[in-house]
Amino acid sequence: MGFKATLKGAVLAGMMAAFGAGAAMAQAACEETQFSSKTGEVYLKAEQAAMQNKDFNTAAQALGQLKSMELNCYEEGAVLKLSAYINIERGDRQGAVRDLMSALEKGYIPEKDAAQTYYNIAQIHLQDENVEKALEFMKKWQQAGGKPDRQQKWQLAVLYQRVDDFKTSIKWAEEVKRDDGSNYKQEVYDLLIYLYNSVDDKAKLASILEEVLVRNPTERKYWDAIAGNYFAANEERKAFEVQKAMYLAGLLTKEEELMRVVNFYNRFNAPYHAAQILEKEMNAGRVSKSLKNLELLANLYQVAREHEKAIPVIKQAASAGGGGPMLERLGRSYADLQQWEETEDALQQALKAGGLKDRATAYVMIGQSRYERDDRSGAREAFRQAGNRAGRSWLQFMDSEEATADALVCFEVQSAYLNVENEAKICKRLEVLGEDNVPESCKTVPERLQAAQEKFNSTPECRAQRS
Repeated sequence: MGFKATLKGAVLAGMMAAFGAGAAMAQAACEETQFSSKTGEVYLKAEQAAMQNKDFNTAAQALGQLKSMELNCYEEGAVLKLSAYINIERGDRQGAVRDLMSALEKGYIPEKDAAQTYYNIAQIHLQDENVEKALEFMKKWQQAGGKPDRQQKWQLAVLYQRVDDFKTSIKWAEEVKRDDGSNYKQEVYDLLIYLYNSVDDKAKLASILEEVLVRNPTERKYWDAIAGNYFAANEERKAFEVQKAMYLAGLLTKEEELMRVVNFYNRFNAPYHAAQILEKEMNAGRVSKSLKNLELLANLYQVAREHEKAIPVIKQAASAGGGGPMLERLGRSYADLQQWEETEDALQQALKAGGLKDRATAYVMIGQSRYERDDRSGAREAFRQAGNRAGRSWLQFMDSEEATADALVCFEVQSAYLNVENEAKICKRLEVLGEDNVPESCKTVPERLQAAQEKFNSTPECRAQRS
């Protein structure tokens, strides 16, 4: 049975409970207490056709006949009430409202039943989706002494929500929640979540979402609501923790959702964890192995200093269309691992593939790889091809390095020569003591001095000192 059908049943039951039919509902303000024989016969025909036979057309015809007759107040009240009932059954809800309002205005409905009648009118308007009118008569019902039960409080909460009076809706929804106690009703929690979010009451929203998650730990929409609440409050760290929990619970399956988790890990300085998740999801097929994603994975591993893990990813990216730039990146990774032959090979391929923003830097790295392998002439050639500041700095460094090496070689040769020369001078001064008293080493000084001088003169590294 649909919502409107349920409402209709409630209206009919309420109407019958409020005033029944016929003479049973004589109004105290009306001195008449019964039908005349003529009108009574027609009324009974109408009532029987409507309530027993459900022949509403015949009932309506009989009522039409009655309305054309001169009626006393008692008879008119009974006719209006029965007419309202028949109109409801025939689907003429506005006709039913007119009948009931007329009965109220003319005093044909006892004061003790006025509240129920207002409530019935509210339900009729609700069947017509006239929310404003329904709410108007719900208020009249309360003003006339109507005391909402749990179901009516829920109806009030929904009606106020539909007219965007969220604060009043919250009042009634919270009362419903209190009435329910431990009897958990999902629709009540859903409405409160919506309302708290609408009035931006983040504290109550967070609290009720936590309650819901305890009961529905795998219900995705509540996790999203909590994360959205943190995002709205610019509490990205908390939003990240929620997203992480959702991922670990297996609630995230779409590529954009998984990439959000990856980017969160990276943003909060956990590039290795970000790379692990990305690679896992790419291997599982939930994230595409696009060039963009491969580049990101390689970058995450490189930032995490996991160059050995980055290398196979960079190769995949190069094969996926990354071309020269990815091959250059491959060379850099090999350089970080000090695998110099692989460095030069990757960079040479990058230069051939093209697309590099900075070819000079590639040549500098090739020069460095050759330098590390003691290919000094090859390194100089690469640095000259670079032709940039870094290449020139390397050449100057190599010149300085070689000059220092030459200076050290000459220093050793020259020091040896000067040592023998000083020894010769000492031996010369000792000659006054007699040949027998001169140290034995002095006898070989001339030959050693000549050999040291010849070595000094023939050492290329000492050219500057000889001049």
